[in-house]
Amino acid sequence: MNSGRTKKKGLQGEGLRFALIVSRFNPEVTDGLRQGALVVLKKQRIPSNAIEVVEVPGAFEIPGVAQLMAQSNRFDAIICLGAVIRGETDHYTYICSEVSRGIGQVALEWGLPVIFGVLTTETVQQAIARSSGTTNKGAEAALSAIEMGWLYRKLKEGQLTNG
Repeated sequence: MNSGRTKKKGLQGEGLRFALIVSRFNPEVTDGLRQGALVVLKKQRIPSNAIEVVEVPGAFEIPGVAQLMAQSNRFDAIICLGAVIRGETDHYTYICSEVSRGIGQVALEWGLPVIFGVLTTETVQQAIARSSGTTNKGAEAALSAIEMGWLYRKLKEGQLTNG
């Protein structure tokens, strides 16, 4: 079995399947997160037919779709991408709380890595800074998904090692 790591190239994703759930709300941010994740997945040798991208209207809808994708048993990891930016009402607090709780619940219920790549920022500028360039949180989420996909697979196969 491919361990998921090579000495010179780092983490590789060949052999894993990924779901990528992307919120359409705040597209100036979420488009960058999506692009960052897809670039990393491609660089890590994951063919496009091993990545299923689903769009949802907003961050609040992400956990429900993650639940359905987890139930399908077709993925080694699910990457959740969105952006919730503070406004003038309490809406931000409720959405952030429910989205994080829901994503975590799916991971625990299904024993599947469900990566939280939902930005929760004070300003649009902060969100844009985290969704582009070298600090792209979508790219970071994709790397986490690869690492956790291999870890879960090894754990499920009883291949525990000390390192």
